[in-house]
Amino acid sequence: MLPEVLDALSPIDGGVYVDGTFGAGGYSAAILEQADCTVVGIDRDPAAAVRAMALKGKYGKRMVFIQGRFGDVESLLRGAGFEAVDGFVLDLGVSSFQIDEADRGFSFRFDGPLDMRMDNARGATAADIVNTYDEGDLADVIYRYGEERKSRWIAKAITQRRAEKLFETTEDLADLVRDVVPKSRDKIDPATRTFQALRIAVNDELGELERALAAAPKILKPGGRLAVVSFHSLEDSAVKAYLRSASGSEPKGSRHMPMQEDDRAALFALEGKRAIKPSVQEVAENSRSRSARLRYAIRTDASLEVLV
Repeated sequence: MLPEVLDALSPIDGGVYVDGTFGAGGYSAAILEQADCTVVGIDRDPAAAVRAMALKGKYGKRMVFIQGRFGDVESLLRGAGFEAVDGFVLDLGVSSFQIDEADRGFSFRFDGPLDMRMDNARGATAADIVNTYDEGDLADVIYRYGEERKSRWIAKAITQRRAEKLFETTEDLADLVRDVVPKSRDKIDPATRTFQALRIAVNDELGELERALAAAPKILKPGGRLAVVSFHSLEDSAVKAYLRSASGSEPKGSRHMPMQEDDRAALFALEGKRAIKPSVQEVAENSRSRSARLRYAIRTDASLEVLV
């Protein structure tokens, strides 16, 4: 959704834009091409730093890269000497590079270690969760983050199997889930939701998103733009709820259940309440984009004292 993201950000000469999920640098490069501006790329994956060097070689000082988590965007920017910026974009989820690297363990399309850590060496792996969580906690993770209705079946099967042999590879786990969950009519692999759940849990993705959204009004100038591309309902729901609240457009109740009004000024203005979807052409060219949803908002000049 690059054209739509660029339209939402509307880069200007002299502006500073934060690409909170640098990945392969696609957004960063496009922003740098559209305006004579500066882009600060942030990514927790050490491999992204190598890709950022190519852009830095082309755009010089206009390209700045910081290794870190986008949830820490406020402190990362201040540490790099930036106070307020003109735009902040997030492309949530796992990058194509991470999916296609078997040794990262994000995808069941390739057999590899059951890892899934975006920053390679910090925290518990997916194998740690699968092999150590008790059955109830494991079922909760799979249900909450994967929206998998068969979560308790899967958790029971995992705990029974690991008593004999611990899980080590993506193929091993995917095969077990496929044995438990029947194939669906939409032809989506039965292991998809379980792998999504584990990835989100391993990387605290929803927590990172929550922290980034809370930081957005602090780092954006009045008129600055926040753009978020999400790929599943949990992310999109979180973004939608935050923007409704921060823009003062959340439901005010009804005559049956009135809500108390307040005089807090809105931190963001919405130009549209509905998410923007990828074009038919993009979906045809890149099937991974089919579930993408873009939401964006413009920072008002409201004081930070009204933070919601």
